[in-house]
Amino acid sequence: MKAKIFDISGKEIGEKELPENIFGLKPNVHLLWLAVKYYLSRKRRGTAKAKTRAEVRGGGRKPWPQKHTGRARHGSIRSPIWRKGGVTFGPRPRDFSIRIPYKAKLKALFIALSDRAKEDRVKIIEGVENIEPKTKEGKKVLENLGLFGKKVLILLGDGERDKFYAFRNIEKIDYARAIDVNAYQVLNSHYVLFSSKGFDEFLKVRGRLNGE
Repeated sequence: MKAKIFDISGKEIGEKELPENIFGLKPNVHLLWLAVKYYLSRKRRGTAKAKTRAEVRGGGRKPWPQKHTGRARHGSIRSPIWRKGGVTFGPRPRDFSIRIPYKAKLKALFIALSDRAKEDRVKIIEGVENIEPKTKEGKKVLENLGLFGKKVLILLGDGERDKFYAFRNIEKIDYARAIDVNAYQVLNSHYVLFSSKGFDEFLKVRGRLNGE
């Protein structure tokens, strides 16, 4: 399996071999579901909180005598059955995150990349260092590649972080360092666009972790 290499003008200048152990894996729907659940659960803040009757301000005095008023007995105006009273069984702060093994996350990433590679949606771009960190420059590059207006995940090298400024304000574009990408980002994009440096770094780090 191969990925096409383009320059920033959109001209195809070659191909690069994609390792089978990373870009040639068979689908595993359950593992992908687990990876997506893992990443989405970690994005939940879990800070929703309602005050109980012990936390609501006021209500220290008994609103009226226990007997001889003709009204129901009450001990506090902050009881849950009173207006502005405490909440019974309301939401409390909690941690929604789940855990999955590191190797499972890594394999889910490879399966997601394999799916995109199978559909010829993994591309490599040369000359990223020549792109000015301006939105109009990023838009021009995407138009040259025929990817403007599509959901694209851009993966750059460690020394190319300033180039993210060229793409971050463009609609439907996601970006990350190549060595930091996760399965959810790949699945949430229709195309994966590596810089040449980012692709080499990805293979060096992820390939080593995969036992290469």
